[in-house]
Amino acid sequence: MKKLRDTWGSRIGIIMAVAGSAIGLGNFLRFPAKAAANGGGAFLIPYLISFLLLGLPLMWIEWTLGRFGGGFGHGTAPGIFHSIWEKNRFIRYFGVIGIFGPIVILAYYTFIESWTLGYSFFALTGQLAGLKDQVALQGFLSGYQGLSTGGPFNGLGWAYLFFTATFAINMFVVYHGIKGGIERLCQWALPLLFGCALILLIRVLLLGTPDPTKPDWNIMNGLGYLWNPDFSALLSGKVWLEAAGQVFFTLSVGIGVILTYASYLKKGDDVALSGLTAASTNEMTEVILGGTIIIPAAFVFFGPNDIQTIAQGGIFNLGFVTMPMILNQLPWAIFFTFLWFFLLFLAGVTSSVSLAQPAIAFLEDEFNIDRKRAVGIFAAATFVLCQPAIFFLKNGVVDELDFWGGTFFLVIFGLIEVILFAWVLGMNNAWDEVHKGADMRIPRIYKFIIKYITPTFLFAILGTWLVQEWIPIILMKNVTDTNRPYALATRIGLIAVFGILALLVRIAWRRKNTEGGRS
Repeated sequence: MKKLRDTWGSRIGIIMAVAGSAIGLGNFLRFPAKAAANGGGAFLIPYLISFLLLGLPLMWIEWTLGRFGGGFGHGTAPGIFHSIWEKNRFIRYFGVIGIFGPIVILAYYTFIESWTLGYSFFALTGQLAGLKDQVALQGFLSGYQGLSTGGPFNGLGWAYLFFTATFAINMFVVYHGIKGGIERLCQWALPLLFGCALILLIRVLLLGTPDPTKPDWNIMNGLGYLWNPDFSALLSGKVWLEAAGQVFFTLSVGIGVILTYASYLKKGDDVALSGLTAASTNEMTEVILGGTIIIPAAFVFFGPNDIQTIAQGGIFNLGFVTMPMILNQLPWAIFFTFLWFFLLFLAGVTSSVSLAQPAIAFLEDEFNIDRKRAVGIFAAATFVLCQPAIFFLKNGVVDELDFWGGTFFLVIFGLIEVILFAWVLGMNNAWDEVHKGADMRIPRIYKFIIKYITPTFLFAILGTWLVQEWIPIILMKNVTDTNRPYALATRIGLIAVFGILALLVRIAWRRKNTEGGRS
């Protein structure tokens, strides 16, 4: 007998859960790094255009497809895709990406998230307060990651302890289900996150001019660096690709998470205004809070020239070296440094629990496994999958996982969703579906945008990548000789994971056909 599926406790609960999934480390680390590395205001124009033409349409598509598939008892992409295109027996295998992507991202994201929990502890205990320069903070980070020896760390002991704690927190939340776990977490974590961010924002806006000999290095010019538009950026293909990639990453579209979250909605629940609200909350957090905290602060202390160099050093350098170095120059350094890393931890955990849900929902919906057992199976499997990212970080394993799970397949999956929504379901039918129970009318221009502009945009991104990057990446030309065996092993592992998931999809549908159930 098919059991009843879980549901959200309230409308605000689903909005906060989707917003929590989107609001992650990328809002406070990746976006500032991308914006600063691409000239600040030069990045925002392509970014906002990408949000309107790519991010927002995909957000509405995923909310709608998820609610549609949930009506057939499917909470993941294989079942949802099959519900839309029943005549195509292969479409459910394309849906495997919607389970595969979150698992791959979770395999490295949880470890990175655990750094923020560890650093929150080290901030409170005062261990970070005495580190005033870049060399000391970089040494602390590399020692914590197990990339170097010496200093306060001797191996990965502390890092593994905080990883285990972070992993356990994630599994504890998803164990308690949609309403009792994920929704409850987001309802207290997001307000706390916003509170931490607002305190840090006010402190940054009150920064003076640390170096009197450089009066131009002030907070107003720091804000201008981010907000002053540069229309010449529209001619840069690289900036467009970076901006579109950031929109994908920040909204959690193209992963499969929102499909699963929306599948727990009822048929008459609004998706138009709710999707817009969740997307807008994420964008406000990313641009207003994420961008306005770290970039202006870095501008005040390092000036307009060094800020790009710092950003190009990577998101870890910006978040774990530059920001604590700035905060350690201020009064109440321990308090503000703790707020920074605790803020990152809250952002990370609301995202990582969402990455766990598609695979768990797949086991529940397609194999009729109860929640507790499904979480147990998922926890055991993903704990093993997390180990390469921990022990082979220095060998480029995380870079491989991030590219395939968190970049390439996002675009592929988004393209499949648009085609199914606009061309298989049909734009008129899809438009009616989006507006069932809607509390707002989406501007009609989006019928044209979703059917033509969004897929064209995605084809352009994919085509540019194929022309510029395909051969070097496949041949691992940018990978050192030392790291090539690790990159190859990671790719073999990813193929194996995808193959296992595809096999599980095949088994699930064979069971349904045998039992005579509707698939």
